[in-house]
Amino acid sequence: MNRLCRLVIKAAMLGAASFGILIPITAHAQNEEATQSEENAAQGAFDALNAQVSERAGDPSFDYQLGIAALDAGRFGDAIIAFQRVLAVKPGNAAARAELARAYALAGDIDTAREQFATVVEDPTLPDPVRQRFTGFVRQFDRQIAGGGSDVSGFVDTRLGFDSNINTATELDTIVIPLFSFLGAGQLGANAIAQEDEFYEVTAGVSGVTAIGRQDRLFASALGSWRDNFDSSAFDQAALTGTAGYARTFANRDVLSLSGQVQKFWLDDSGFRTSYGAIAQYTKPIASGRALTISAQWNRLDFDNDPLRDADRFAAGVGFVGKQFAINLTGGKEETRRTAGDAQSFGFVTANVGAELPVSKRVAVVGGAAFDLRRHDAPDPLFLAEREDERLDLRAGLKVAVLDRLFLQPTATYTRNWSNIALFDFERWTVSVGARFEF
Repeated sequence: MNRLCRLVIKAAMLGAASFGILIPITAHAQNEEATQSEENAAQGAFDALNAQVSERAGDPSFDYQLGIAALDAGRFGDAIIAFQRVLAVKPGNAAARAELARAYALAGDIDTAREQFATVVEDPTLPDPVRQRFTGFVRQFDRQIAGGGSDVSGFVDTRLGFDSNINTATELDTIVIPLFSFLGAGQLGANAIAQEDEFYEVTAGVSGVTAIGRQDRLFASALGSWRDNFDSSAFDQAALTGTAGYARTFANRDVLSLSGQVQKFWLDDSGFRTSYGAIAQYTKPIASGRALTISAQWNRLDFDNDPLRDADRFAAGVGFVGKQFAINLTGGKEETRRTAGDAQSFGFVTANVGAELPVSKRVAVVGGAAFDLRRHDAPDPLFLAEREDERLDLRAGLKVAVLDRLFLQPTATYTRNWSNIALFDFERWTVSVGARFEF
């Protein structure tokens, strides 16, 4: 029975991983070398026992130890075969049957794992604490088979900072407009020249997912933000975004999701733009918690006070998600719906990378970079040239865990937009400190 107790301890450490859901390792960066050493030792132990299979297979004691070594080395198929040999000789061996159930669970066959654990629970010689633990596993398997239930999470982020260019405008105060070049340089209005200001910002979001079947989920989220500049209200901003959709997980754990999205954007307390659209994304998990993604998106953009800018936006992207970073490449077209607005139509390509690198148990360095290239379809009616922009965005900061769900986040950003039209050529930087609570 000591073997059963050992299994309960190991299963408790694995938790949800025992039935196919991996638990995040919070101290992964600190433990990576130790984990690699343990993996090498486990593989060595399995290799040593596996070399004796031709001579000792069929001995229940040997096969049990071989199965344990195979599990520790991640050789789930070999573990299943070894424990099946044990049970062929000793069908009442509850410890071997429980280990067989765990092997099936780690291999992804939760139906068989559930059956094996249920068989162990029926063993009258099982101590009550062990029986309760295994009964809990059976309930967890039943929940996963039914789809996994529901979950709700969210965050609130508040931020205080300084922005060198709240209106993303040029620093020039005069400019020559080619269409009126005979008049010489013209004076720009205050709102067309870069303005600096302090600001505060509040962002909050909530998302939920519920299972409607073993491989099917419904999900929804709402995200809202408000930014207020201390001395100027003309460029105060607010946005509200709602998303809802459906996701299906295939047998190979690939995920396809389809969703709809609606967003409203306000500027200076007045409606500025409404958008709605659809998103399709395919995610393929690969080894070590990484994943590849491909996506396609369409949005209809309606500008409240500028109908010539009303447009359809099409985008497609590919991405790679690692343990501590993500990379995305997106390309597409924003096409105005009225011919008179062709100068506002453009094609674009965007590349971005973001990372979060732990430097201690409660501190991580966060950063990111993005580059966006845009080429407009028709000459600007005032500047008599097709607009060409290249934009670089950089972000760096710290994420400090004050409490388990409360983080302090000082951040600095830098933006540089190069444009062949001087009015749209600008530079901007911000510094801010924020507090983020997650639930």
